[in-house]
Amino acid sequence: MASTSFTASHNSAWTPKQNKLFERAIALYDKDTPDRWHNVARAVGGKSPEEVKRYYEALVQDLEHIETGQIPVPNYRRPCRQPRRDPQ
Repeated sequence: MASTSFTASHNSAWTPKQNKLFERAIALYDKDTPDRWHNVARAVGGKSPEEVKRYYEALVQDLEHIETGQIPVPNYRRPCRQPRRDPQ
């Protein structure tokens, strides 16, 4: 696959909790925040400032690829489960 996905381009795995903490930290510490990546790494926990910066850059690259049509938009919807019917 030609695209370097942000989830596949890192040595260490990110937990769902770390992803959520990352999202919140990116919203809190914008590009003009001094020591942005240090603050984001501290908020995420278990990641270095370099790791969170690379994660962010890879995410931005993935978004650019999606917006330019180079890769399809991921399908994040989960299949709906139909309620079970009791036999009558």
